[in-house]
Amino acid sequence: MQSVPPFGGFGLGLRRDHYRDFLEGEVPVDFVEVISENFMIDGGRPLRILEQVRAKHPVILHGVSMSIGSAHGLDPDHLARLRTLADRIDPLWVSDHLCWTRTSAHNSHDLLPMPLTRDALDLVCDNIDRAQEGLGRALLFENPSSYLSFPQDEFTEWQFLAEMSRRTGCYLLLDVNNIHVSAHNHGFDPLDYLAGIPAERVRQVHLAGHTPGEIVIDTHDRPVCDAVWALFARAMALLGPVAVMIERDDAIPPLPELLAELDRARSIAATARLEAAA
Repeated sequence: MQSVPPFGGFGLGLRRDHYRDFLEGEVPVDFVEVISENFMIDGGRPLRILEQVRAKHPVILHGVSMSIGSAHGLDPDHLARLRTLADRIDPLWVSDHLCWTRTSAHNSHDLLPMPLTRDALDLVCDNIDRAQEGLGRALLFENPSSYLSFPQDEFTEWQFLAEMSRRTGCYLLLDVNNIHVSAHNHGFDPLDYLAGIPAERVRQVHLAGHTPGEIVIDTHDRPVCDAVWALFARAMALLGPVAVMIERDDAIPPLPELLAELDRARSIAATARLEAAA
């Protein structure tokens, strides 16, 4: 199984609003990330654009519907199409989410939460093993934002992720905004989360905005807030080389605004690492 070596850099999600910027100019990023399902097709303009961008930048394939927590197992057609795309694009890595999205007859198109139990851990690990075997590579899995918990839970989320990565050899995509969102919604300390994650298994970090309120909602439609920047600084003091990315999926601003936000991530990361080394 192909492993995932460390890759340090700063990138953006490739969104339609910025296709022309990436195709016609030189965008100062170290990589781009795309939603895998948007390109799991046999041909057409989106795939041609992705191949043109891939000629300029390394690409990460980030999925939203593998449904690694599905009790019905994985969809073999989904895995086959994802394998075809990965073989064509040669990404830095392939990632998805710790969640489930479908039953045998219905796809919710939402990242639904997992019960954090031993039975669920066994199920997820079996599914990850099958996915990694089918794709011929180790995968990354992202911590989701969370709005409810289950009374049967036997692990914290960070304990679940740590054991999942230990048992399967998968890697982790640490979404710092999702840690903040879930910590607020469930009342845990986000620093406990960072301390419990196996830093050596983290290969990527996501940064995004959210909608504040009594229940914080992960919406990816606004800049990163100060509390998430502060948590990002703490994370960067603990992690080795990782790919850091700004996510924006709605109310997408002009590219210079996102690049300015990415420059802030670079600055915070550099300062945090210097202070940690002192």
